Amino acid sequence: MISQYLGFDSDYIIIGLAAALLLLLILVIANIVQMHKLKKNYRIFMTGKDAKNLETVIIERLQQVDDLIASNESNEKSIENIVKEMRLTYQKMGLIKYDAFHEMGGKLSFSLAMLDMRNNGFIINAMHTREGCYTYIKEIVDGNSIIVLSEEEKEALDRAMGLKQSQ
Repeated sequence: MISQYLGFDSDYIIIGLAAALLLLLILVIANIVQMHKLKKNYRIFMTGKDAKNLETVIIERLQQVDDLIASNESNEKSIENIVKEMRLTYQKMGLIKYDAFHEMGGKLSFSLAMLDMRNNGFIINAMHTREGCYTYIKEIVDGNSIIVLSEEEKEALDRAMGLKQSQ
């Protein structure tokens, strides 16, 4: 009667209810399997342990966490010190090899610029001649020199400061 009133065939209603029942049965079985796994894991965790043993394990783990936090703070301080020290080290380098005198070959002369993070440092210029090798050093402050720089020294300084790329 109700099916005639709503305009549905009773066979479709029965098939729909059967499908819903089958879906619910599958969900119940999946839930039972998950509960069984959870109980098994709980039994394994609790094997040989009572409340006092669990308390001891938890206290040990909390102590390990405290130790890790203290170690992390120590590491952070060490890293800060390293970063401060790095500011004073020579981090940038520019090297130019050249022939000081055109009759000499092999590009045995060079200009080497070494700079720290703030572009302070020095330039070493070594000029190779037939009579020997002459070495000069010029101080660099904020990327500039008080003494006039040669073209090779300027190029080495520019490379060290990242103004000119290597060829």
